[in-house]
Amino acid sequence: MSAENVTASERKIIERELRRGTSKSRIAAILDVDYDKGLIKIESVKDKIRPEVGNQIEFKFRDSKMTGIIIKLLTNSAVVEIYWSKSDITMRDICEDRTIVNFKDIESFVSLPEQVEDEDIMFEYEEVKTTN
Repeated sequence: MSAENVTASERKIIERELRRGTSKSRIAAILDVDYDKGLIKIESVKDKIRPEVGNQIEFKFRDSKMTGIIIKLLTNSAVVEIYWSKSDITMRDICEDRTIVNFKDIESFVSLPEQVEDEDIMFEYEEVKTTN
C-alpha cells in the first residue's frame, strides 16, 4: 500500500493521533481498518510527518531509548530538550541536556504530563516574514 491509498482525512487523523501519542492499534480502530492495514497507512504518513515545536517525542540515540521535547525546528532535524527521568540515564555522560534529532530518528510522539525540564525551556519558533 502506498501513500496514495491514504485519503486526506485519514492522513489528518493519523497525524493528529500520532502527535497525541495514540497507540497504533487504537489509530487502526479509529480508521476502522484491521491492524495490519492500519500499520501500513500509519507508517506511510509517519515517514512524511513534520514535527512541531512543543511535541514530546521518543527517539533512539546509540541504541538507547530517549524522550524529550522539541524546542526548535531545523530543516530536517530538531533541537530536543532531553527528559532525563524518561530516558536512559547512562547516556547522561555523553549527551548534553539538549541534542539534535533527525526527523527520521523520531520513533513516536508521546503525551506526557509536565516534566521538571519544562520549567526553564524557551521554545524557538521561526519568525513569520511579512511583505509590505
